[in-house]
Amino acid sequence: MKRIKILDCTIRDGGYLNNWNFNKKLVREVYRAVSDAGIDIFEIGFKSKKDNINGIWRFCKEEDLRDVTLGISGARIGVMIDFGKVDISQIPPISETVIDIVRVAVHKNKIPAALKLIDYIKQRGFTTSIQMMGYSTYTKKEQKDIVKLLENSNADYAYIADSYGSILPFQIKELFEPLLEIPGIKVGFHPHNSLQMAFANTLEAIKTGVDIIDGSIFGMGRGAGNLPIETIISYLQLQGTKKYNVIPILHCIDKYFMDLKREVDWGYQLPYMLSGMFDCHPYYSKNLIELRDYTIEDVWNALEVVQELKPIGYSQNILDNLIANGLIGSKKTFKKQNNEKRHIQCAPNYINRHNKRDFLVLGNGPSLKKYKDSIEEFIEKYNPIVLGANYLDNLFIPDYHAFHSKRRFIDYVDTVNQKSRLLIGQNISDKMIKKYTQRKYEKLCHKDVLNEDFHIIDGVIQTNCGTVSVLLMGIAIVMGANRIFSAGLDGYINLASKENMLFYKEKDLPKDKEIFIEKHKTCEHFLNQINDYLIKNNKEGIHILSPTGYKKFYKDFKNYV
Repeated sequence: MKRIKILDCTIRDGGYLNNWNFNKKLVREVYRAVSDAGIDIFEIGFKSKKDNINGIWRFCKEEDLRDVTLGISGARIGVMIDFGKVDISQIPPISETVIDIVRVAVHKNKIPAALKLIDYIKQRGFTTSIQMMGYSTYTKKEQKDIVKLLENSNADYAYIADSYGSILPFQIKELFEPLLEIPGIKVGFHPHNSLQMAFANTLEAIKTGVDIIDGSIFGMGRGAGNLPIETIISYLQLQGTKKYNVIPILHCIDKYFMDLKREVDWGYQLPYMLSGMFDCHPYYSKNLIELRDYTIEDVWNALEVVQELKPIGYSQNILDNLIANGLIGSKKTFKKQNNEKRHIQCAPNYINRHNKRDFLVLGNGPSLKKYKDSIEEFIEKYNPIVLGANYLDNLFIPDYHAFHSKRRFIDYVDTVNQKSRLLIGQNISDKMIKKYTQRKYEKLCHKDVLNEDFHIIDGVIQTNCGTVSVLLMGIAIVMGANRIFSAGLDGYINLASKENMLFYKEKDLPKDKEIFIEKHKTCEHFLNQINDYLIKNNKEGIHILSPTGYKKFYKDFKNYV
């Protein structure tokens, strides 16, 4: 077996999970364990522009590096640079630092420029490596072009990074052999474990002839994590390689990483499996799943489209367009020019059904439960048509109970009171409805898109309004509302104060507050448009009776009861 080297990237790659906020004692103990285990290189973090968000290992100042390495001999020290996110002034000459190796991570469209940076780093005295992210997405032509560039480069290592964890063992030989034929460059492999193939792929890469492979302690790393370094060391040790000793790594896992994994979860998860299958950035599947508005089939269909678009890295614009145009169909039918055909409009039977009646729309914010008595008093006094949605826990029995999120329909349709009439979104197929309920229902007639302003054509609302509670205000207009009131429409901003956005406990809510902020802005946009629509048609504007993040529409209960 060819003698290979091993690089540990626990702190650098694991830092994506905790914003590189590892304490120095832990980093020092990891470095000690890595060195005692015979690992060749310890990649301790990034060199990048300073910010106020991330911990010290995103920047790797020299004094911090010396604090955690002083007195420990063994693994060489490496850092990584995200191309475009570093000032060259941050790269000292090698004589002024404990760093030996600098790796430059880059997407395929920036490789020529990254190789120029590598020239500069090489002149400063460092061993250099180019980390080609998302390599499995390169076309054959792009791979050939890269080989030609590398033949004339100063890089010591060229790495295939399986950034999305999508490579399978049978693909390894074909991917690596052209790089292995380049004279003067050693070839590395950085596996991810989205499809749980990191170990199998690594064995195949070793068999093919790579020079160096990456791993991390307990597999800690971005997305589904990396190759668990203890598995490859154990394997090599059992194969008779005397250089490596897994015991120090196992001690480190037992002492630190068992607890750390409970605090900061990583490893195989559904969003990363899906991104691995479709060879795309995991944020597409992760963000769609965390929105909780879509079924896994919807996410699958959306990822088919992403795969066909072949984006470089992650594009929020692509995801926004997918959501705005509705997650319906597959790549064969998901075409923007066919948008109207895909959103077949129903003809509502409820136009002016409750003409000149007051309406009360119930959201699912914590205030729904907190102000239950006031809401009941309001209902008793004004006898409004009550529209509710999703999970209401029998706090109230609305006249109509609505769903337009497939996931919430599946989760909560069984909780709907028998006295309430079911309204179900146009985007939920009759086949799916019949699978989960035998009750009679009417369709909410709306287009399941966000890229239209609020307006109504023949009783059909031309957008999904961002959330079902806001959509129900539009439905109230179609039904002939005189005035529209709401309670429990707290908004998503409450999350900023670490309050649950729902009065009930829903699992797997997004951890990223930006998702909630964007949803809040979207709902506020449509609330403003609905309010303007009402006023334009000589009606009172929206009245939100319970405390809300949509301050413009707040009218305290005291004004009415």
